[in-house]
Amino acid sequence: MMKSWTLMLAMLVTHGVAQEVVRPPALVPVPRNELEWWVERHEEKLKEVAKGGYELVFIGDSITQGWEGAGRAVWKEFYGKRKALNLGYSGDRTEHVLWRLQNGELGEPGKLDPKLFVLMIGTNNTGHRRDPPKETAAGIKMIIDLLKRERPGARVLLLSVFPRDGRPDGQLRQINQRINALIKPIADGKRVFWLDMDGVFLNEEGILTVRVMPDGLHPKKYGYQLWARAMEPSIELLME
Repeated sequence: MMKSWTLMLAMLVTHGVAQEVVRPPALVPVPRNELEWWVERHEEKLKEVAKGGYELVFIGDSITQGWEGAGRAVWKEFYGKRKALNLGYSGDRTEHVLWRLQNGELGEPGKLDPKLFVLMIGTNNTGHRRDPPKETAAGIKMIIDLLKRERPGARVLLLSVFPRDGRPDGQLRQINQRINALIKPIADGKRVFWLDMDGVFLNEEGILTVRVMPDGLHPKKYGYQLWARAMEPSIELLME
């Protein structure tokens, strides 16, 4: 049985010789069924999705899930009066988001038809496996293609993968920056819109301070305030 962390192997026959083609894990939808909390959260989110009526849907990892923690008060201020849904899961990578969206978290047409998806994913591809930026970018594009195909009436606000590491020369910071350079062109200004978040979180020297993200990855309340304020003009415009 194929385990969730293994690569999907496809067999091609070329000139009568079988060859293995390795598909990067960032592109292979898989759940995280080994984690009880993850399965429970997925089941709860399916119930929320079934209620329908959401106009704004956030998709991502722990940084997005953090709207329910450090960002709770900011969420209430900015999105409490909006019909907003949080589909963020701590530790998720692109392949987990793909699986979730393919397995119920988009609900049924007519039930979950938001005006806008806000997507930020990929930093765990960087942090967990040091995935090559082109593979993470390909996974992000697969997610966007899925959203465009399944919800053709919705727009997507694609956020740059947030900066991490305190200093500009940090290895993980540089990987995320290379991902961002690859995914920025996905935005076409018609269905998919780009928002670069680096300048929101970094000071003039490019330092990510502990006031914003104490661990160099997860925002604290102040970081969520910066995030919400930076997004608000785009959200207002794209939800008209």
